[in-house]
Amino acid sequence: MENLTHYPLLLFAVSFVALSAVAVAGAWLRRRNPDTDHEHNEHLNVILGATLTLLGLIIGFSFSMAINRYDQRKHFEEAEANAIGTEMLRADLLPSASAANVRKILAEYTRLRIEFYLNKDDDQRKRIDERTAQLQADLWSAVRTSAAAQPTPVEALALAGMNDVINSQGYTQAAFWNRIPIAAWYLMAVMALCSNALMGYRSRSAKSGAWLVFVLPLIFSFAFLLIADIDAPRHGLIEVRPQNLESLAKSVGG
Repeated sequence: MENLTHYPLLLFAVSFVALSAVAVAGAWLRRRNPDTDHEHNEHLNVILGATLTLLGLIIGFSFSMAINRYDQRKHFEEAEANAIGTEMLRADLLPSASAANVRKILAEYTRLRIEFYLNKDDDQRKRIDERTAQLQADLWSAVRTSAAAQPTPVEALALAGMNDVINSQGYTQAAFWNRIPIAAWYLMAVMALCSNALMGYRSRSAKSGAWLVFVLPLIFSFAFLLIADIDAPRHGLIEVRPQNLESLAKSVGG
């Protein structure tokens, strides 16, 4: 289930098929038991209404969580670009040789961070993570060596800026790992299956057209698609573009 939510279009297809199946099963059960009294139908309407209301609340809550996580990823992308840009300026406080080396590594680091946002391949992502860790070690070593040689408040400022660069990458990675809890997806799935089964069972009692049993599965599937798309940082149609990092890369000639 967790891997399925990483692929919104696949989630949409699976959701529509599963929800349609239980709706058809509910209609079939109704045909097997057509003789029900008015009180039975009233109780069914109450249960269906309560189930749909609860499902709507859960979907709304999950959508809010997805939006918050999307905004968080956008915020950390901006913060990461600002941290790198600030450190490029602070590199001028270092000795000329160290400053040139730091700016060169930061330019490559910026291009690598852009790849992190745009990449969708798991194998390439491992390579990006390994190279990112290596460049961070090189950057920290370059600034630390210069600060150790000349322990002044100016050198400490450049050292603190590099710490912000490294920390911002960690915050971004944590934001990409922060997804809607799998328990929320399970709860939505159970509630959606129950409500569609009840709707299918009720549709025959209302003598509705047979095609109406597919309307609710379609609507819920679109809702799941939107939530998963916003929540999926890699494989969705809605993604965080590294606009600030790309602008930074252009400004430094990357």
